[in-house]
Amino acid sequence: MSELVDVKDLGKKKPSWLKVKLPTGQEYKKVRNLVSTNQLNTICESGNCPNMGECWGNGTATFMILGNICTRSCGFCNVMTGRPKAENTTEPKKVADSVKLMKLKHVVLTSVDRDDLKDGGVGIWVQTINEIRRLNPETTMETLIPDFKGKLADIQKIIDVAPEVVSHNMETVRRLTKKVRIQAKYDRSLETLKFLSDSGIKTKSGIMLGLGETEAEVIETMHDLLEVGVQIITIGQYLQPTKKHLSVLEYVTLEQFQKYKKIGLSLGFKHVESSPLVRSSYHAEKHIH
Repeated sequence: MSELVDVKDLGKKKPSWLKVKLPTGQEYKKVRNLVSTNQLNTICESGNCPNMGECWGNGTATFMILGNICTRSCGFCNVMTGRPKAENTTEPKKVADSVKLMKLKHVVLTSVDRDDLKDGGVGIWVQTINEIRRLNPETTMETLIPDFKGKLADIQKIIDVAPEVVSHNMETVRRLTKKVRIQAKYDRSLETLKFLSDSGIKTKSGIMLGLGETEAEVIETMHDLLEVGVQIITIGQYLQPTKKHLSVLEYVTLEQFQKYKKIGLSLGFKHVESSPLVRSSYHAEKHIH
């Protein structure tokens, strides 16, 4: 029987379902070595994702481009905030080479916010997508993008290179957005998703629970996402990464997560991933169909 460890969280006592298997196995070690050797950043590590053992054990990872220092300081996120380093022009090739070495059929890309850059980093995004396609023509792709400050010309550049899925996370309900995502705006995120959906791209978004939202607010957010054309939603439990981050106000029950899944599917989402340990790239390979 696999040893279990508590997910890192400094809030109130956690229920039994918030336990994950310790990362083990040859595939996990192979992915870790590739990430380390190529000096790649993954949101798996930077975000302290509870599914890292499972996903890396299956030979998949979510690559985080444009460095590991974010220009925004969201109250929930474990990624470092500060002054980022200059863009690494070799990064697109490194990521593409790693996708090939890992023989990935599906890859997820995300990035830190780079509000310090004139183009928000979209140039590196486009280069990375193109390089992955060049070296891995059979590999499908999901891109979990920032809002690029709502600049539609930059978002259009992502549309032009046509990833199979484009994701942008709402993270929380409207009322809590200012507290949870200090430099983001609820309506700007909806506008970003609408622009993507209107182009014909398959869109996806995600929210966290346990920050003080109500059931009515969660359902309202579902409606808002459906109205802008989002087809896929992920719903997971927020876990406090350090004492400096927002506290967990509630551990949502398994039954409530299942209720949200049923509601989401009945409202019209094509895919709903809803359980405590779900994160935005969890089971991403299933969402392209």
